[in-house]
Amino acid sequence: MNRQTLFTEAEPYNTDYLKVSDLHMIHYEEVGNPSGRPALFLHGGPGVGILPVYRRFFDPVHYRVILPDQRGAGRSRPHAELRENTTWDLVEDIEKLRLHLGIEDWIIMGGSWGSTLALSYAITYPERVAGIIIRGIFLGRPREIMWLHQEGGASQIFPDEWQKYMAPIARHTYKDNVEAYYHLLTSGTEEEQLAAARAWARWEASIMTLLPEPEALEEMTDEDTALSIGRIECHYTFNTFFMKSDNFLLDNCHVISNIPCRIVQGRHDIVCPVISAWDLHNTLPESDLRIVPDGAHSPAEAGMSHELVQASEDFKQY
Repeated sequence: MNRQTLFTEAEPYNTDYLKVSDLHMIHYEEVGNPSGRPALFLHGGPGVGILPVYRRFFDPVHYRVILPDQRGAGRSRPHAELRENTTWDLVEDIEKLRLHLGIEDWIIMGGSWGSTLALSYAITYPERVAGIIIRGIFLGRPREIMWLHQEGGASQIFPDEWQKYMAPIARHTYKDNVEAYYHLLTSGTEEEQLAAARAWARWEASIMTLLPEPEALEEMTDEDTALSIGRIECHYTFNTFFMKSDNFLLDNCHVISNIPCRIVQGRHDIVCPVISAWDLHNTLPESDLRIVPDGAHSPAEAGMSHELVQASEDFKQY
């Protein structure tokens, strides 16, 4: 089978800021056809920000693609800010952006944390979502956090990288690793915060691809990027992603059961293992689950990008 390839990169036809609170301004860009079908892309992390490759999952002739940097991430301001930064703040930011742009409803694509946020928004505003395309499913459950951040989960598959992840907190005594990192990233010296942020970001970057990708590792451990990823992602993780209960998203999926949903999941995803996608699919039995045999966590690898492009092509009907 021939694989779908990413669309040719297009420059944004509009970039701007939207003030969403007294403290926060979010940056967003628009790509493609200004009169096309609105589609929203939600980045992961939280804290990663928008990358140019994210523009390329959609046909620029058909879609009007809106790509916001979430609070504290990318070009949004203030950078790496934790105050007024919760899941439900971001849900309301999405709705404010929709109203600001005069959009009736949109197709939503998101991966990893972006899948969590997409589901959270859709459950809150189901009438504004025409279709959901999500990848690398993360549901904000305690067991998913333990898999990634406590010994006995992903640490058993990447023990070499786990040792590097543990290095900044080796001499700290806290009940768990996330709490130790949260202490360093919020009350440590600037030097300690940067070192901790780089170690946190490196852990995720090192395990997100099927094969090592030095460029992605370098990009995610750059000072500004690492600070937003480390601080914001740890802040969300420490607060169990601000979910209202341990199984909040699955418990409320009945609200979105009639919305077309494509789930794309890498078989070898270590950051967000397949079980979460499986649980979501079983809760939304009408959803279309595509498990990519050679896929990991990154959306840019060939098998994953093929399914994401295929999904956006299939969703042209909505």
